[in-house]
Amino acid sequence: MPPADPTAHTGTAVPATADVNTGASSNARFRAGSHAGSSAGVDADLDADAGAGGPCEDTMDLRLPDELFALIADESSDNHGARRPDQDTAQPSASIAPTREASVPSVPSLVPVEDDLLDRVADWGPTDTPVGVFQLVPVRVERDLPLVSRWMNDPAAAAFWGLSGSQHVTQDHVLTQLAGDGRSVPCIGVLDGTPMSYWEIYRADLDPLARRYPARPHDTGLHLLIGAVADRGRGLGGLLLRDVADLVLVRRPSCARVIAEPDIRNTPSIAAFLTAGFRFSAEVDLPDKRAALMVRDRALRHLL
Repeated sequence: MPPADPTAHTGTAVPATADVNTGASSNARFRAGSHAGSSAGVDADLDADAGAGGPCEDTMDLRLPDELFALIADESSDNHGARRPDQDTAQPSASIAPTREASVPSVPSLVPVEDDLLDRVADWGPTDTPVGVFQLVPVRVERDLPLVSRWMNDPAAAAFWGLSGSQHVTQDHVLTQLAGDGRSVPCIGVLDGTPMSYWEIYRADLDPLARRYPARPHDTGLHLLIGAVADRGRGLGGLLLRDVADLVLVRRPSCARVIAEPDIRNTPSIAAFLTAGFRFSAEVDLPDKRAALMVRDRALRHLL
């Protein structure tokens, strides 16, 4: 039974709910694109129940989303040289982490933006899974930073996320997303009242990733870090990724595909995505890694 305050043991106060796990991680958010070992032949899908767009072949749709034009205009007007939320950052697709205390830097009280670009992740609510009740809770830096930073300092997580070190490293990474326009929503994954994972739900079609693969409007990307040591190696990763990917497809009817790009070396993470009903689409070269482009199609989700 979780304690009355489900996050008392972590120093974080997040709502109670969640299910989570995966074997390892992946890397940077500026990701996946060119085929190096793709499965183009299986990329066509049967759009039987697709809620957004027609066939699911990995080919570029002719109509680009209005948000992308806004993004291009926004980028061209940014002459300050500061890193933007959509610029290259080191972020995985699925991972793991530990427990190290560090002094807590003062952080601005930053409230997550209204994430209309992702159909309000904060309102998705809890969902029942085979391993418990799971919920994505948008990150509050002043509340969640110590916990997420501890997770990022686990050697297994640091190898793929690249966010080890002082809490300022994690703080800068999270604040960059929270200061954006809602294209990425960092979340704590809570399972049966216990925070145990870190997630990033993002618009892959509005991310620099879209320049690296044939993106479709409303493609949604996932990054996952399993934080608690006790939650690793239990097969939770595949279950959690399947449930969250399907939650995305339910809550985002305009989205036809969920995308992930774990590091090709991260075999536990790739195995978790395959277990979760993702298919391997391509092996791609990214600025910071060689990645496996993984795709979960709306039209195929009842078959995989």
